[in-house]
Parts: sequence; C-alpha cells; structure tokens
Amino acid sequence: MKIPFVTKEKIEEIAMSYPTPFHIYDEKGIRENARKVNKAFSWNKGFKEYFAVKATPTPKILQILKEEGCGVDCSSYTELLMSEACGFFGDDIMFSSNVTPDQDFIKAYELGAQINLDDFTHIEVLEKLTGIPETICLRYNPGGQFKLHNQIMDNPGDAKYGLTKDQMLEGFKLLKEKGAKYFGIHSFLASNTVTNDYYPMLAKILFELAVELSQKTGVKIKFIDLSGGIGTAYKPQDKPNDIETIGEGVRKVYEEVLVPAGMGDVAIYAELGRFMLAPYGHLIAKAIREKHIYKDYIGLDACAANLMRPAMYGAYHHITVLGKENQPCDHKYDITGGLCENNDKFAKDRMLPKIDIGDYICIHDTGAHGFSMGYNYNGKLRSAELLLKEDGSVEMIRRAETPKDYFSTFDFTGLFD
Repeated sequence: MKIPFVTKEKIEEIAMSYPTPFHIYDEKGIRENARKVNKAFSWNKGFKEYFAVKATPTPKILQILKEEGCGVDCSSYTELLMSEACGFFGDDIMFSSNVTPDQDFIKAYELGAQINLDDFTHIEVLEKLTGIPETICLRYNPGGQFKLHNQIMDNPGDAKYGLTKDQMLEGFKLLKEKGAKYFGIHSFLASNTVTNDYYPMLAKILFELAVELSQKTGVKIKFIDLSGGIGTAYKPQDKPNDIETIGEGVRKVYEEVLVPAGMGDVAIYAELGRFMLAPYGHLIAKAIREKHIYKDYIGLDACAANLMRPAMYGAYHHITVLGKENQPCDHKYDITGGLCENNDKFAKDRMLPKIDIGDYICIHDTGAHGFSMGYNYNGKLRSAELLLKEDGSVEMIRRAETPKDYFSTFDFTGLFD
C-alpha cells in the first residue's frame, strides 16, 4: 500500500487557493532522500550526484538539491540557461546530450560545464566551436543486450547513444593529442531498474573499461559517471531500491577493480532523476465526470497533458482516493482525462473504492517525468506546481498556464480587423 504524503484535509485546504489539477512535491522527502544518496557514496571522496534536470525542470527543486550538495545534469541549451539562473556553474554541471546543436556546446563550454560527448564525430565539432577543454568525457555503448541475472534489462545495441569500445580508445588518444588532460567515462545501459544489482554491475563494466583505456592510452581517468537507471517502485508490491546497499555494492567493485590498478582516486558520479524525485511528487486531480457504458469510467480534471507516462508507455501509477484509503477496493474503473485520444487513461480496470464526483484523486510517483513531459494537445493547459514545505506550508513554485500563455507565441495583428 502506498501512503500519500498529503491528506484529504490538506488538499481541501490547498485547493481553496490553488484549484486542481496540480503537481505537489514533498520538500522533506526530497531533502532526506538526497542526504541518503550522498551518505551511500560518501566512501568516495569525489562523489557527486548530478540531478537530471529533464526529470523535473523546476528552479525551486533545483535550488533545494543545490543546497543538499547536488549538481545538475543538463541535456539542452534551455536546461543550461535554467541551471545558470539557479547558480550552477563549472564542475557543478554535467552536460550530456546527443545530436547536439552548436549553441548547446558553446553554452556548456562558456559555463565551464563538464562535457560528455555522445559520438566520435563530436570531437571535431567541439574543437571547431570552442576548442577541447582540459577535462572531457566520452559516453560508452557496449552494444548487444544488457542482462542482469540472465534477464534482459535493455538493448544497448539498439540505442542511439554512445561510442563503441574501439571508438572510446581512439577518442581518448585523439583528445589527449588535442590537449585534454583529464578524462571521464559515462554510460547508461538500462532505465528504471528496480534492483540493487544494476549499479554495481554497470560499475564493474565501466571500471574494467577504465583500467583498459588508461593502460592502453596513458590518460588520466578523473571520473566515472554511472548516469541514471536506478528506478522507482511504482507498484505497491515492488520492493524499493536500497541506495545504501547499492552504494556498498559499487564500493566493493571499486576496491576489486580500480584500487589494485592504482586508480583509487577516481571520482564516482551519478545522474539520478527518477530515484531522486519520483516518489516525492503527486498529481492531484478531482473526479468531475462519470460514465457507465461497457465499462465504468471516472473522468478527472487532469489528463495526459499533465502526466503522459500512462498514455505513452502504459506505465503504472498507483492511485489513492483521498479520504477513502481504508475503504474496500470493490469497484473497477478506467480513470481517464478529457483528451480526444483513447489512450488518455491514468489507469485501466483498476480496483478502487467507490469514487464520487468531487473526490480528490492522488496519482503517485509523479515527481520525475511528470510535469516535465507535459504538452498542450487539445489546447489543454499545464498545471501549477506546488511545494509542500517542511513546516507544512505550501508554496506555488510554478503557476498554472492560462489561455494567454497558450496564445502568446502567435501574432494576431490584423487577423480580426
């Protein structure tokens, strides 16, 4: 059973000032989780968590994480601008992108960000645009399938990201010739894993690669970036990842592989987004319509424009009917939004308590890749984002869009004359 971090009474109070739908984040939970991550990897002097901005691109969230010692992982020009506005500069920014426009590389270089190149050809591009920085990183793609305990976790060979092993070797040699002094290795092999074994297994692959590249090229490996991939237990029956166990697993591999090779000073980086934020966000909506035909439907004042994952991936998000947590789940519903698309469903055939018009619905684990994936199809407007502060007060950290926002990129001059 998943327990919301807000009660029906609290939402009724909030809704008097901020109408539904809205995303709300738990500051206390975010801070406590960031501290757990930093503690789990405190054995590594250079460890740094670079929060994946794309997961929750909201300045107040970035500022909270900055206060907890985190950096930011940016993938675009706009994310770099936001991070700069929030006070991130230099080594506090990891720039990891693909099919990278010129202005993105230039901005990352100007900010002194650590740049992670996704392709061998980007070496020449970056050199022409800015020159090669003193510290540079390459993204590795081992190809084939990534298996964990004989279970296929993902298919790197079909992914558009990263360099082959031979390209990594040649890339390091070329970058060294062009003046780079310090090197990083980055890789992302699986998404949203719910197992404590993913990071240690990925670490072993990258640590062994680092030793080989160092020995064959003579370069100084400064850091190894394990990227993201540690996921969230979206379903109540799933066992959440234990970050302390994960950190210890990476430490053991570090001491087995890197330390004997004389590389015990290599820093470990992470780019967690989902693990850092997903459980600490809820999408709160109100039941506004019901329909009974071949199935029973409950229509919300939110839709896929507010949370795309269920429509896009068929992803599961747990649902709580606030105030009815202890009532029997004896009604089967499809929970829908109002888009003109049949995939606009937050849940299908979900067993829930009887839902009445006006009930508040809490959709769990929307703190990452929730609001950020929103869009304006059907002219739907994106919601407000609220922060439940540690003292129990609520702060609006992004206002809801208005029709004026929707029309702001058009020029209607003369159209209605």
